[in-house]
Amino acid sequence: MEGKGTVTLKDYPEEELAAQPIGAWTGEAYRRVVGGLREQLAVEDLTQPHWWTLNHAAGAPGTWTRAALTERLRPYDDLGTDFDAVYDDLIARGWLTEDTDGMTLTEAGEAGRLRAHERNLRVHRRTHEGIDTADFVTTINVLRRMVANLGGNGDLP
Repeated sequence: MEGKGTVTLKDYPEEELAAQPIGAWTGEAYRRVVGGLREQLAVEDLTQPHWWTLNHAAGAPGTWTRAALTERLRPYDDLGTDFDAVYDDLIARGWLTEDTDGMTLTEAGEAGRLRAHERNLRVHRRTHEGIDTADFVTTINVLRRMVANLGGNGDLP
């Protein structure tokens, strides 16, 4: 997923933009962003749940048990993931170890996590092309407000 440069968007009147279906646009954005991330992770033979696991294990080595990490990640999963299979896969690769205290990345796991991180950054950079940081922050805050207005948790994960 290499950048194709900033795309020029057609201008529309504010009233027409304000009447747009937010669900359609957020759904399309989700499919494009998550699809791009999943495509890049697949190059490393990883799924998003693999990625989430690697990051959590890297951020708090030896503290995440299977049950606690599964509970933490389940709300973000839209694929009905068998998290035990993800943990077992990472252990079989030699990327993760597990003891009674929790899971820890190995040197190979950290190297894989860093490769995947670089791939994900490509998607993030392309996603942000032509968008000022202030506009991005406003968008995130608007979406947080919408989520909260509809009964969800508008706090950052």
